[in-house]
Amino acid sequence: MLPEVGSLLTALWSVLHLRTLLLGAVVFLFFADFLKRRHPKNYPPGPWPLPFIGNLLHVDFEQAHLKLQKYVKKYGNVLGLQFGDMPFVVVSGFPLIKETLIYMEQNFMNRPATLIRERVFKQNGLIMSNGQIWKEQRRFTLMTLRNFGLGKKSLEERIQEEAHYLAEAMKEENGQPFDPHFKINNAVSNIICSIIFGERFEYQDSQFQEMLKLLDEATRLEASFLCQFYNIFPRIMNILPGPHQTLFRNWEKLKLFIAKVIEKHKEDWNPEETRDFIDAYLKEMAKGNASSSFDEENLICTTLDLFLAGTETTSTTLRWGLLYLALNPEIQEKVHAEIDRVIGQCQQPSMAVRESMPYTNAFIHEVQRMGNIIPLNVPREVTVDTTLAGYHLPKGTVIMTNLTALHRDPTEWATPNTFNPEHFLENGQFKKRETFLPFSVGKRACLGEQLAKTELFIFFTSLLQKFTFKPPNNEKLSLKFRAGITLAPVSHRLCAVPRV
Repeated sequence: MLPEVGSLLTALWSVLHLRTLLLGAVVFLFFADFLKRRHPKNYPPGPWPLPFIGNLLHVDFEQAHLKLQKYVKKYGNVLGLQFGDMPFVVVSGFPLIKETLIYMEQNFMNRPATLIRERVFKQNGLIMSNGQIWKEQRRFTLMTLRNFGLGKKSLEERIQEEAHYLAEAMKEENGQPFDPHFKINNAVSNIICSIIFGERFEYQDSQFQEMLKLLDEATRLEASFLCQFYNIFPRIMNILPGPHQTLFRNWEKLKLFIAKVIEKHKEDWNPEETRDFIDAYLKEMAKGNASSSFDEENLICTTLDLFLAGTETTSTTLRWGLLYLALNPEIQEKVHAEIDRVIGQCQQPSMAVRESMPYTNAFIHEVQRMGNIIPLNVPREVTVDTTLAGYHLPKGTVIMTNLTALHRDPTEWATPNTFNPEHFLENGQFKKRETFLPFSVGKRACLGEQLAKTELFIFFTSLLQKFTFKPPNNEKLSLKFRAGITLAPVSHRLCAVPRV
């Protein structure tokens, strides 16, 4: 009997001991996580982070920019958050955004290296690189873009030509409902493609359409919950299926597409005849400077950055604009009237007439304000321990500047939540607004700002010369958005009715 009781007690002690050990291990992990994530003294206030995942569940990734406004209202213009190991701070209000991006710019110059971006781009390219790599790639890209027509008549003529092709493609729809998404994407992408690849692609080119769809899906997936979860638990997510795996496959296919274009360029490359951006880059690589960042991987990543930025942002803005026109026929009539009065329906639109068309210019700016396509700006990272508005921001903190709140600030805009071109007019003349920052500001502002402004004016004016945009019969248009790297309209159809 006694041996049996002894065995039972031993077994019971083993179970209890194991449970105690497991419980102790869990408590230790939670405590270690708490110590690891404990914010430094005077860190900005925000919702209490959960163990391991931080504030991941506090943010609805389908409408993160709107959810964050509630926390900004509760905690103030410097909002502290945590996503996994990474501290995040959302900066709101024009004075603080200006201080961050202009007056203290040197402290906020870097881009954060998320694990997704690290896996796809490493430290390469234009958008997310830092330090010497960023300086070299940006300086070279700006110089090369200027050499290939940025700010010159030659590039404007390419945009005019592409606007004509787009109008012809829309004319083929015969005023019937169609989804303008990839026609617009193709047209806008052809401008940057003519610079980086030296060619444009027909709207029926199946391979190029596939590339545009891969890019569209990648920009949508990257901001999704599961893809952000990868940034916290990469080892676990690596072995699991899901949208993050699709995202990586898409980026690799896009990189492969560009690598093949580069190989084709190498076959008939002549250093004495620079046809496009890739040729110019190959010439720079041929200098053989071992200390520079000009290598094939950076060529692929920089070209892909230009392809992404030169396609996605402007085309999304154009799609929002046509949607707002169809939903606001009285505004469309005013733009039509100004076009008819200034250039008529036959003269090709050019930047030379923009100053004579203040209402059209104001309409375009209002599309950018209301479309809000990059609602929290491209992120920055704190380069040294910094004090902002009295709060301590440790080195490595990710900074998001709240363009949503800035562009919907009721103290700055008469009707902040209503589409109203009058926001950019004063006594009938176009009025610049200091608090309007769709291209960001400072040294890391969008380097394609001038190109985008030219494209938006010429594309919009060319299309509105030819068409009236209307909702399809018995279909209700919506301003619902699809969240991703950019905020884009949900899939919809329009009628492009030829003007008499």
